[in-house]
Amino acid sequence: MPARKSKANRTPPDQHVLYTAAVQSLDADLKFARKAYRHFSNKKPVDLREDFCGTAALACTWVKRHPDRRAWGVDLDADTLEWGKRRYYHQLGRAAPRVTLIQDDVVSVKTPKVDIALALNFSYFVFKERDVLLRYFENVRESLKPGGIIVMDIFGGSGALDATVERRDVVGEEEFDGTPVPDFEFIWDQVSFNVITNEILCHIHFKVPGFKKIREAFTYDWRVWTIPEVRELLAEAGFSDSVVYGHGWDDDCESDGNYNLKSFMENEEGWLAYVVGCR
Repeated sequence: MPARKSKANRTPPDQHVLYTAAVQSLDADLKFARKAYRHFSNKKPVDLREDFCGTAALACTWVKRHPDRRAWGVDLDADTLEWGKRRYYHQLGRAAPRVTLIQDDVVSVKTPKVDIALALNFSYFVFKERDVLLRYFENVRESLKPGGIIVMDIFGGSGALDATVERRDVVGEEEFDGTPVPDFEFIWDQVSFNVITNEILCHIHFKVPGFKKIREAFTYDWRVWTIPEVRELLAEAGFSDSVVYGHGWDDDCESDGNYNLKSFMENEEGWLAYVVGCR
């Protein structure tokens, strides 16, 4: 019988792989982005910009789904961008040249004009000052074609900002590049919230069976913006219109995952929504 490998010789899954499996819903996000685009335009979107792109999994998935599509990913972290190139580019084959990754500040970066810009996973919450978020929106607007949109997610609710720890079991599946992902536990740790500044400090931890807990794999020091604030800033930045998509609720009072246009949303203990601005 062959000797069993010791735990010391085993390598835990990469934290970027675990993040994608637990947090990102690549096909669902891109499906929603196309739906939101159709609200403002009868054209088919071709060019996409993923801001705060990290590993650029969304940008790579976008071009992989159609031979005419192009994507630009923008992020400040060179190591994470390089990780995405190493991990995903070989899966794209001939599509790889249609993805351009840029290490730069999303507030000032210049890219070709696109149909859709994405700022997902509450990434724009990193901007704590109103004038900085306004400059970001102004820059995004300049990067959009006529009829182009920016898609952002947002969260809130009566209990959503409390200091709390939420745990969720994630069923392992194949990653974007075919890498097998084991079952693991995703832990969202909201450490503190300041009601005076709306600043929130959060960590992501992972627990993979057979390995030591990965503590503070990712840390977020954010300002939580509200829907009215975001829409007002979009208008100030010159966007012609903005709309809100909220989810419904199933019989167990859980999100049904279906996002539709809303003009009224009741407050809940926790809710998610998308804000979409049109150039």
